[in-house]
Amino acid sequence: MVKAANSRGDDPGTPPRTRILVVGGGYVGMYTALGLQRKLRSGEAEITVVTPEPYMTYQPFLPEAAAGAISPRHVVIPLRRVLDRCRIVIGEARSIDHAKRTATVTTLATAEEGTGGIEIEYDELVLAPGSVSRTLPVPGLADYGIGFKTVEEAIGLRNHVIEQMDIASSTRDPAIRDAALTFVFVGGGFAGVEALGELEDMARYAARYYHNVKAEDMKWVLVEASDRILPEVGPEMGVYTVRELRSRNIDVRLETRLESCENRVAVLSDGSRFPTRTIVWTAGVKPHPVLAASDLPKNERGRLSCTSFLTVEGVEHAWAAGDAAAVPDITAPEPGSICAPNAQHAVRQAKQLSDNLVAALRGELLTEYAHKYAGSVASLGLHKGVALLYGRKLKGYPAWFMHRAYHLSRVPTFNRKMRVLAEWTLAGLFKREIVSLGSLEHPRAEFELAAGGGHRHHPPQPTPDPPQDKQG
Repeated sequence: MVKAANSRGDDPGTPPRTRILVVGGGYVGMYTALGLQRKLRSGEAEITVVTPEPYMTYQPFLPEAAAGAISPRHVVIPLRRVLDRCRIVIGEARSIDHAKRTATVTTLATAEEGTGGIEIEYDELVLAPGSVSRTLPVPGLADYGIGFKTVEEAIGLRNHVIEQMDIASSTRDPAIRDAALTFVFVGGGFAGVEALGELEDMARYAARYYHNVKAEDMKWVLVEASDRILPEVGPEMGVYTVRELRSRNIDVRLETRLESCENRVAVLSDGSRFPTRTIVWTAGVKPHPVLAASDLPKNERGRLSCTSFLTVEGVEHAWAAGDAAAVPDITAPEPGSICAPNAQHAVRQAKQLSDNLVAALRGELLTEYAHKYAGSVASLGLHKGVALLYGRKLKGYPAWFMHRAYHLSRVPTFNRKMRVLAEWTLAGLFKREIVSLGSLEHPRAEFELAAGGGHRHHPPQPTPDPPQDKQG
């Protein structure tokens, strides 16, 4: 274990700078650090941001990136460029000892050096690590499941879907063809519905370029454990979304769970069995593991117990917001309500958090976080969507347009806004890109082939169960 150097002042005659540690480079982490570097005077504080990736991912654009409507590089915001007055540490916070004001971090160099994690000391802590996918002990899920939280997963899924269409087009085995053209999505929230809607739309378009694969040959299944999907847009819009998806021959299974996906066969709780090579898991999130490895107070769901001022309850010099924080919703009619863990709250909480942290450093009064939920928008594919904004319900093209307009206004930096707008404009003038770049996931494969004497080594594939008839 080594300690990272932290500046406490340029010379003995100057007061030590406050050391602010921001854990996480997502919505809250980036926007908080951005607010701090804008509001703090030069030399007033030293800001360190610990993040596993050198960029912030604008997750609402992941479905469009997966469908090819937006370039992957325009879905991410480089932190070093945006946070040019902050120290960026690429690594994972493994534990936090707030009593000692230290965080243990593993970096990319940790394994190479063999010295273990580094300790970063701080005076003020902003804990915003976000969340991770919540998985269940479903047999086979760890072997065959595909997540949808990162840009790498989105592009990998796009390549995978097109690859399955290529397999179906070239195989002479009807069982392999059937499994390749069956796509199962688990989770009826924003991630699952938008990813399914955009990818089905892309695959339907791509099918016209295959001589022996038609759109009606593909089977898309959405599995949701509750009795409705997209609860954020209200019951009426949720029913409309189910009706819209089913009109596109998408099999929506409500009050149904994935029981197993061993041997590439999806077994549902209603008894249905789908031989498939694609299981996309978007069934919820859970708090980041670093919260459990800290001495900060947490609620029954593992999120940090916070006040409406975005401080950690009962603890000094600790702040939190976003998915990791249970922030009281003082605008809700029901007492004891907690702000939903979504991007809308995260961005606004980050602004308030940076304001309050600066106020605390200067001995000024803090302000409570209060924001009424404006509503939600969701895309269901090109020119299709649903929205509930300030009580007004929209569907079809108007909702899709509102989805794009809203998120274009929210994506960080003017540079990204213009690049995304330019791509949307070009996409309206030219045909959709449907190429798969699966080789990007194995960039050394071609060189290994040449160096190995021309013999390509494929990893062993699991042997699937004999094909069985689909039920339901």
